[in-house]
Amino acid sequence: MNHLPKVTIIMATYNRARYVVETLQSIQNQIFKDWECLIIDDGGTDATAVVIAPILAQDNRFKYLHRPDTYRKGLPGARNYGLDVAKGDYIIFFDDDDIVHPQNLELSVLELSHNEVSFCRYIREVFYDTFDYNFDYSKEYTSFYINEKDVFRLLNQELPFNSCAVLWKKECFFENRYTEHLLHAEEWELYSRILSTGITGISIEKSLFFARKHSDSMTGQYFRLDPIRTLSNIDAIVLVLKNLKEKSLINDPIIRYFIAMSHGYTEYDLFGKIMRELEFSGYNYLKWRLFYFILPLRFKITKLKKRIIKKN
Repeated sequence: MNHLPKVTIIMATYNRARYVVETLQSIQNQIFKDWECLIIDDGGTDATAVVIAPILAQDNRFKYLHRPDTYRKGLPGARNYGLDVAKGDYIIFFDDDDIVHPQNLELSVLELSHNEVSFCRYIREVFYDTFDYNFDYSKEYTSFYINEKDVFRLLNQELPFNSCAVLWKKECFFENRYTEHLLHAEEWELYSRILSTGITGISIEKSLFFARKHSDSMTGQYFRLDPIRTLSNIDAIVLVLKNLKEKSLINDPIIRYFIAMSHGYTEYDLFGKIMRELEFSGYNYLKWRLFYFILPLRFKITKLKKRIIKKN
């Protein structure tokens, strides 16, 4: 009988021949050994297949797959395919250009094994250019629990849920999948949806993943004001609000947060989309319309007060 791995690592890849081998080697260096890594090629045209061939031949825990056309092109579609073929009890998503701490799976699996929780979150750091492999192997760290009351902290990035910084129990994805048409904020939308179902998790205060920053990264493309990803971000916001409304988790702080955000998307009428999604009319519509118009003035007054305090 074939052995089923405890953990499935899902790695979507697209033209990352330059970095992917280093990432795969960091996965091979995991102290916890009971895993499979599904490398899902999203239609790349570079030498990825060639450079990873020696690793595939040496280590059968790696599987190189191509995203079928039944899944939409893009990171969400590739990851959804990975979810559908994953064999592990636990799921984690790694990017194809980053570095994984050797204790990543060891400590995350340990937390899920010892606690009645559905996911383990940890700290993700970023690096540029060459990575310093001077890892901290300490097993002493603090932790705290997370539940649906923390959805807003996830949404406003007070409690970031980076895709590569959470180990999930597989059942978290039985009813939840990535929204495949989203090309930005797809993780933010999905993870807020999962957390809103009432599951609980644990967050450990230890850096276990290191994200490489470079000009070709997805976030790099977004911050160059790629209009396609800007529209995706708006779609994700509307989907988040729709989910929270359905689960009766909408409250004034959440509304204020997204209305404040809508000032950055005036040309896309994000405010109007928010009002329509929340089905506000009458008093509620006028209340939030007034808040929307007054907000820029409040920002200016706050900045002026800070300047006055600084001078004094």
